Amino acid sequence: MALENAVLSANQSDVEACLVERAPVEADIPTRAAAESTSAALFSSVRCEDSQAINSKGVNDGFVYIIGASSSLIEVLDLVRTVAPTDSTVLIEGETGTGKELIARSIHEHSKRRDHCFVKLNCAAIPLGLLESELFGHERGAFTGAVARKVGRLEAANLGTLFLDEIGDIPLELQPKLLRVLQDGEFERLGSTQTQRANVRLVAATNKDLSKLVAQNQFRLDLYYRLNVFPIRLPPLRDRSGDIPLLVMHFVRIYSERMHKQIEWIPREVMEALVDHSWPGNIRELQNFIERSLILANGNTLRPPIGEFRQTTEIDSLQPITLHEVERHHICKTLEQVHWVIGGPSGAALRLGLKRSTLYARMQKLGIFKANQVAGNE
Repeated sequence: MALENAVLSANQSDVEACLVERAPVEADIPTRAAAESTSAALFSSVRCEDSQAINSKGVNDGFVYIIGASSSLIEVLDLVRTVAPTDSTVLIEGETGTGKELIARSIHEHSKRRDHCFVKLNCAAIPLGLLESELFGHERGAFTGAVARKVGRLEAANLGTLFLDEIGDIPLELQPKLLRVLQDGEFERLGSTQTQRANVRLVAATNKDLSKLVAQNQFRLDLYYRLNVFPIRLPPLRDRSGDIPLLVMHFVRIYSERMHKQIEWIPREVMEALVDHSWPGNIRELQNFIERSLILANGNTLRPPIGEFRQTTEIDSLQPITLHEVERHHICKTLEQVHWVIGGPSGAALRLGLKRSTLYARMQKLGIFKANQVAGNE
């Protein structure tokens, strides 16, 4: 599918890293029903002359930095709107670089706790010996170097939201203490016998399959059940390729401003290559690639090193992949193409040459589900 040259405007303020920039089309996106046609329209005309001309009313209303047209993203935002007003624990699942922290922040900002702290902790980034202290705090003298009492992230997040990223990396010995917090809201600082209480809403994220970790005795089953109250699965970028032009233009504007460059054109063949690439590192990889492209850019036309894509494809082709992974990817792509319609003459079952019941069974076995099915809306 052909893309016209993209025209960009330098009039764009620097904003926080986002999943999808405001839709750079000439007319507002009027309703959610129009979202499906919006991504298709980007392939025929990608134009942005005024960053304030378009708003997200009716599609991603209320999400300033998460604006896109793909159905999978809209379904995720619907889940955020559904669960945010509650105090329920949320488990955000998705590959690295898909924007899990941004979704967690959106849950907090749409909750009753929005006026209190959003505290985050990456469980994989803290050494094992310090993670307990970081999470629960410690008393003076609790260990060598503990010269003063320290308030942990739990206490800091009181009345607000605690975001635990990479929850699958939390060690087994700490999991019972976290489970107690989820069940009773109680914990003790390291080196103390005094019970503390914290009124905290927990949002966790992982790029791992926690059920597999449970089967391998690397994650407690009871903790998994407590975390998995309301799961939200973020789609990888390859499954929402219609949003790539929006992301590309967003990052081009940001880095153009930071590097004091004037990039006004993205050639058609460049955008096609960016859309066709699989982006195994998802949005983070795309962002870093665009930053590198701006560093190399001369003149007002973006000409990134797309030759790297062929090298990546050659390397990826050497990596082993299971039949289940191939099947899951093929089914997901087909479902995305038909907007998750299962039956009927234009449904995924017919395209895949399967009975409707067989496709449902395969989806269940492979862990494929439409996002809003998790909430019981279907």
